[in-house]
Amino acid sequence: KVDAFEELKIVDFGDAAVLPADAATSHAAIEALVGQVLDAGVLPIVLGGDHSIAEPDIRAVAERHGPVGLVHFDTHTDTGREVFGVELSHGTPMYRLVEEGLVDPARYVQIGLRGYWPGDKEFSWQRERGIRSFFMHDVRDRGIKAVVEDALGGLGTGPVFLTVDIDVLDPAFAPGTGTPEPGGMTTGDLLWACREIAGRVELVGADVVEVIPTAVGSADLTALAADRIVREILTGLAAAKDASLSP
Repeated sequence: KVDAFEELKIVDFGDAAVLPADAATSHAAIEALVGQVLDAGVLPIVLGGDHSIAEPDIRAVAERHGPVGLVHFDTHTDTGREVFGVELSHGTPMYRLVEEGLVDPARYVQIGLRGYWPGDKEFSWQRERGIRSFFMHDVRDRGIKAVVEDALGGLGTGPVFLTVDIDVLDPAFAPGTGTPEPGGMTTGDLLWACREIAGRVELVGADVVEVIPTAVGSADLTALAADRIVREILTGLAAAKDASLSP
C-alpha cells in the first residue's frame, strides 16, 4: 500500500561522464555528480557500473556527512588491497574507504558472503577492524529477518550508506553479472531486506552495482531485479517518512 513515486519527489539526474578504461577520471566524474545531488539536499541512489563506483559514491557522501556506516550486500567482501595487482578495482573499494576513514569499520556489516574469495588475509584485516560479516549459511540457517536484525543492531546511530552488488543473488535470480556465485540469496529475501533497512536507518545514499542485463542471455532478469531493489529502497524511505504507511 505504498507508492514511493507518489510519496517522494524523485528525479533521474542522468549519467556521470565516465571515460571507459580510465578508472581515475571516471571516479572523479562520479564523485562530482553525486556531490551535486547531495549539495541540492537530495539523497542519491546510484546505478552501476562495477563495484568500484562505490568508492566515489561513498567518498562524496562522507565528505558531507562524515564517516558513514555501511550495509553491504555482496558475494565478496571487496576488501582486497589489490586484485590481480590492481589497487583500483571492483575488489578493493571497501578496503580503500575504510583505510581512508570514510567508512567506520565498527559500523560496517556485510551480508551474503560465499565462494572462494577473499581469503585469510582479507578476513584477518576485517577482524582487526571490527567489520562484521554474515555469510550465506547464516542467512539460510537463521533466516533473513534474524540476520537483518543483527545487522541493524550493530549499526548504532548516524548516517548509513547501502550498497548492493547484484551478485549477492543466486545466479538463478541474477545471471547477468560479472562474477556469479552459486548458493546465493533469493530475490524475495533481498527485496525485503533492502526495504527494511532503508526504512530503519539514517540513509544518506545507496547504490546497486554489477548488473549486466542481457550480456549473458538473462532476458533482462537481472535488470528487473535491480529495478525492484531500487523501488524497495524507495518504498522503505517513503514508509519511514509517513509512519502510517504499511509496506
